[in-house]
Amino acid sequence: MRKNSIKNIRINSEVQRELSNIIRTEVKDPRIHPMTSVVAVSVAPDLKYCKAYISVLGNEEAAKETLEGLKNAVGYIRRALAGSLNLRNTPELTFILDQSIEYGVHMTRLIDEVVGTEDLPEESPEERLAREGVKEVVGEESMEREAERGELDGES
Repeated sequence: MRKNSIKNIRINSEVQRELSNIIRTEVKDPRIHPMTSVVAVSVAPDLKYCKAYISVLGNEEAAKETLEGLKNAVGYIRRALAGSLNLRNTPELTFILDQSIEYGVHMTRLIDEVVGTEDLPEESPEERLAREGVKEVVGEESMEREAERGELDGES
């Protein structure tokens, strides 16, 4: 089986769903933070090994404790995974801390600081139109004024 085959992609998503369910409902280790999610799973083509990328919403200490708790419960999680999935081999699990979400939030904060979007005052619609180069909003009143001017110009 190739690494990116349809079967392997389907197995990855199934293992991710079951791992998330097992960690959320069955593992009772107090070190595991309640806001732990399985971001991605990569199962080897021979179904022997599995890398599970875990994200923890909280501080670094909570993430380290969660990772330690998951590593201690890896036998139980693997047995529960074998019971819920019908695979030829139950993969050996390796948990990896994924900090991409936290990194994205950090980068967004830095961009907001540089751009200064929070410090900008709200601009009125007229100011926005002037900034965009629109000279005047044409409405019913302005059309009536134009018609009056045209009539006056024509009479002269």
